[in-house]
Amino acid sequence: MDSFEINKIIAAVLMVALLVIGIGKLSDIIFYVDKPKTPGYAVDTEQAITASANISETAEEKIDIAALMAMGDLTVGEKVFKKCAACHSIVKGGKNNIGPALYNVVGRQVGVVTDYKYSKALSGYGKEWTFEELNGYLIKPAKWIKGTKMAFAGLRKEKDRASVILYLNQNSDNPLTLP
Repeated sequence: MDSFEINKIIAAVLMVALLVIGIGKLSDIIFYVDKPKTPGYAVDTEQAITASANISETAEEKIDIAALMAMGDLTVGEKVFKKCAACHSIVKGGKNNIGPALYNVVGRQVGVVTDYKYSKALSGYGKEWTFEELNGYLIKPAKWIKGTKMAFAGLRKEKDRASVILYLNQNSDNPLTLP
């Protein structure tokens, strides 16, 4: 290959580079966009946070527990409870695992199993496991009771929550009557 051919190759590469740069500059001139002096718009964050908190509080208060429990199915609850069985026992006289035994849990005070070490948040909660409490807790435990050591993501589907609550209620010496 002689020097003339190398010069042609280098000239072709430079021409392509100049052409690409030139087209870029030309398109900037043709399609000029006038940028605003202040980008975007201001959002009042305090008002937005308050509004979203009010929406979530009203959504939690409007849950009709009777309608929710009517959606439940014991066989589905038994299947879904398998997620819970990795940490909890459901049999009568069952021992505590990573989490406390859940036999007789519906209607029981929160954090009262004597041979299990609860987090401070659960032991000081002071309520009992009603259908409403269990529903709220099963949506996302860490959000319902802040400071709980239960690291479960929660059950998003209403039917799954209702079914698990029915299953927990059934596994009791004295099941509560459904709302």
